[in-house]
Amino acid sequence: MWRKASAAALLALAVGYFYHGSPDLPEQLLQYVGLPSLRASPQSDGSLEQVISAAWETLITLPTRQWSKVAVGVNACVDVVVSGVGLLQAMAVDPGAGLDHEVLHSKEDLKESFIHYMERGAAAERFFSDPEAFQRIARAAAEYPGAKLYVGGNAALIGQKLASYPDLMVLLCGPVGPKLHEMLDEQIVVPPESLQETDEFHLILEYKAGEKWGSTQAPQANRFIFSHDVSNGAMSSLETFVASLDEFEPDLVVLSGLHMMEGQGRELWEERLKEAVSAISDIHKDIPIHLELASMTDRDYMNSLMQEQVMPIVSSIGLNEQELLFLSQAGEGPHSELAAWKGVPDVGRVSDILLWILEQHGRSDPSSEADLTRIHFHTLAYHILATVDGYWGNQAAAVMAGARVASTQACGLRSVDPSKVEVKAPLEFHSSHGEPREKLTLNPAAPVTAWRRGNVTFHLTVVLVCKQPLRTVGLGDAISAEGLVYSELKTPQPF
Repeated sequence: MWRKASAAALLALAVGYFYHGSPDLPEQLLQYVGLPSLRASPQSDGSLEQVISAAWETLITLPTRQWSKVAVGVNACVDVVVSGVGLLQAMAVDPGAGLDHEVLHSKEDLKESFIHYMERGAAAERFFSDPEAFQRIARAAAEYPGAKLYVGGNAALIGQKLASYPDLMVLLCGPVGPKLHEMLDEQIVVPPESLQETDEFHLILEYKAGEKWGSTQAPQANRFIFSHDVSNGAMSSLETFVASLDEFEPDLVVLSGLHMMEGQGRELWEERLKEAVSAISDIHKDIPIHLELASMTDRDYMNSLMQEQVMPIVSSIGLNEQELLFLSQAGEGPHSELAAWKGVPDVGRVSDILLWILEQHGRSDPSSEADLTRIHFHTLAYHILATVDGYWGNQAAAVMAGARVASTQACGLRSVDPSKVEVKAPLEFHSSHGEPREKLTLNPAAPVTAWRRGNVTFHLTVVLVCKQPLRTVGLGDAISAEGLVYSELKTPQPF
C-alpha cells in the first residue's frame, strides 16, 4: 500500500514539475494517471480572480446575428457627481439618524434619506420637490472641489455604452440640453425635437466602502441620486421617441425613465402612464423592447407597471436586487415578507422571484399574450439572466459580458485587473429557496452555472467586484447595455 502511495506522490511531483515548466501539458495525461486537473484549480493556475477573468476572455463571444440599429429613450440629463458626506458637510448639515422619504422636500429630508441608504450600502433615487432649494444645492454641488460632470440618465448612459461599438448605430431621444449634447458620443443620433435650451441636472452623492459620517458607516460603495427633473419626470420625449422609430427602423428598442413618473403624484402618473402604454403599444410588434427599471417606492405605481400596463408589452427587463424585491413586495410574490436583503442576496430566493415574474407577467406559458421572455438581474456579487426557452441565444456570453463590464467600469480600466477585484459571491448555492431545489456549484474555469425550472433557463456568473471603485453611477445601465449587445433574439419564434 505504502509503495503505491509513494509512487502516486512522486508522480504528482513529476507532473507538477513538468506542468510548471510546460503549461501546455495535455490534460489527457492528468486524466490518464488519475490526478485532478491542475488547469481547473485556481490555486495552481493563479488566483480565483485570475482564473475567472481569463475564462471570460475566452468564453465571451458576440452572437452570430448582431443588432445594427438600437433606439434608446427617454431619460437624459447631466450628472453632477460629488462626495455625499463632503457635500452635506459643506452645506452645514449635521449627521443624525436615517429615515427614508419617498419624496424629498428639504435639506433635512435629503440628509435623512442619504443616511438611511448609506448605512445599508444601497442605491436609491428620489425626486426633490422644491425647485429653488434644489437649485441652491445644485450650485453648491457644482462648486464643490472635485465635483465631476458626466452624461446622465439611464437612456443616455445606455446609448453611450452601445455607441462604443463602432458598427452599431444609436438613436437617443430625451431632453438633451447643450451641455449634454456636447458630451454625447458622435455616433449617437439625436432628433431635433429632442433638443432643448437648458440641461436637466441630477445630483449623485457617492460614498465609499467603509466611509463614516457620525455613527453611520457604509458597508459598501454606492450612491444616492436626487433631482428636480420635470422633463424626464413627465417622460415628455416619449411620443417623439416612438414617432422617430418609423424613419430610424431599429432592430431593438431600449426604454427607460418610467421610474421618474412616480414622483409626479398619483393623478398625473395614472394619466401619463396610460398615454405611455398607448405610445409603446404603437411600436411594431417585430421589434423587441427592453425596459430598464430603477429605484421606486410607490407600490401602486409598481403594480400598474407590472400587471396590466408596461411589463406585459416589453420583451426584456433589467433590474437590481432592490427593484426585484420591491417588485415582489408590490405584487405579493415570493419572499415579499422580506423587508430588505441581508448581505449578498440569496440565489435561491432571487431565482424564485425571477421565475414568478416570468410565469405571472411573462410568456413562460405559450398561451400567454405577454411578451416578456427575458430578465437581466444584477447585484454587486453576481448576475443572473433568466429567459423563457426558445427566445434568446448567447445568454451565457451575455451574462459574463455584463459582469465583466461591471468590473472594468467600476475600476476605471479597459480590462480586468485580477489584483484589483475580488469574488464576493458564494461558489455554491441552490436553484430555489424552497423544495424541490438543486445544489449548484460555479466552476471558476467555466464561470457560468445554468439550470432550468420549467421552461425557464437561468444563467449565473459571479462579478469580480472592484476593491476600490472609482465610480458606481451608471453601472447597471452599462451591465444591461453590454448584456443586450451580446444577446441574440432567436427567429422564428416558437410560440
